[in-house]
Amino acid sequence: MKIAVTSQNRKTITGHAGKCRKFWVYEVEGSEVSSKNLLELPIEQSFHESNHAGPHALDDVNVLICGGMGSGLQNRLKQKGIIAVATAETEPDRAVLAWLDGSLVEMAPEEHVGHGHDHGHGHEHSHDKVVQVATLSANELFSRPMKESS
Repeated sequence: MKIAVTSQNRKTITGHAGKCRKFWVYEVEGSEVSSKNLLELPIEQSFHESNHAGPHALDDVNVLICGGMGSGLQNRLKQKGIIAVATAETEPDRAVLAWLDGSLVEMAPEEHVGHGHDHGHGHEHSHDKVVQVATLSANELFSRPMKESS
């Protein structure tokens, strides 16, 4: 299993997954992390800039953990078989371990309609409203069939 975590500064979890270009990618065997590598993408491969229907460098991950994302990105990832998790946790290693043991607190995706600040794509929104949603534990994921790699 692979878990990707947004980390533009390579230290903390990035809040805007769509603009992020640096990801820690964790390889997990059983419930233990076996490796952690940094994936750096060019700007045209950020989720915000890339072709939504085309292949992406993160297509082979099972879970994406970030500090925030829009519902559109969450749906896009879901269509590719990737579980997208927004959390208030800021430390990548702690977030992965919490997800694996089922204790990571998740937030609902942000809606990109008329509230707050602009990210340059014609829609304004704010990050001041946090709605907690149920946590999907790694144990629940392991009980599902894994998506096939191409």
